[in-house]
Amino acid sequence: MNKRTKIYEGKAKILYEGPEAGTIIQFFKDDATAFNNQKHDVLEGKGALNNRFSEYFMQRIDLIGVPTHFIKRINMREQLVKKVEIIPVEVIVRNVVAGSMAKRLGLEEGMALPRSIVEFSYKDDALGDPLVSDEHVTALGWATPPELDDMIAMTLRINDFLTGLFAGIGIKLVDFKLEFGRLVEDGLMRIVLADEISPDNCRLWDIETNEKLDKDRFRRDLGGVMEAYREVAKRLGLLQEENSEIRDHKGPVLVSDNKD
Repeated sequence: MNKRTKIYEGKAKILYEGPEAGTIIQFFKDDATAFNNQKHDVLEGKGALNNRFSEYFMQRIDLIGVPTHFIKRINMREQLVKKVEIIPVEVIVRNVVAGSMAKRLGLEEGMALPRSIVEFSYKDDALGDPLVSDEHVTALGWATPPELDDMIAMTLRINDFLTGLFAGIGIKLVDFKLEFGRLVEDGLMRIVLADEISPDNCRLWDIETNEKLDKDRFRRDLGGVMEAYREVAKRLGLLQEENSEIRDHKGPVLVSDNKD
């Protein structure tokens, strides 16, 4: 096996140089972190599930006209993506009051918002990813006004799509965060969706019970983190239960959309 060149290692992923110029291999770790890595654990199988989640969502988001960095899933834990220049701003969409918004504004968690709210945070773990305004984003040169407009428009389109998709399987999309990057192809630069989409960066509640099916189960010591992730995967059709006679031996297996 050829030795890979590691580009970057984060809390949940490792990036390696890809097989061709302009590509990167994104490896999904089993690590679970919260509160800027103050809380850490390893959850067996989380990386493989998040790889599959991200493939599923990226492929469908591309179909609604939002460009992404995704090329293909390589194996259970790795996917091939286009190399982009990450914009150091996270775009957060809130449909329901939860998490830091509830604490920050003294609002009741679970309160539906009259309309979706878009927030921005500066990507800096040492600073705790502080909230910033669109004026900060453009004045400090993290993104130009047209780039920011593109990011907001794509985010709202993704929110509309994902809200409907999750509602169809009995899940409420409470909030989520996205990252974008600059992709240069054929001498032209455009903004594309990057990073990942999974229960790691989405708040997902069961519509009937409000049971949390996301990373909050880890943050809040609720237990059953992997069970919740698998429940989401099962509702999306990403997990296929084996025949009941052999289920105890083989368990659920990931279902692939890959045509390669």
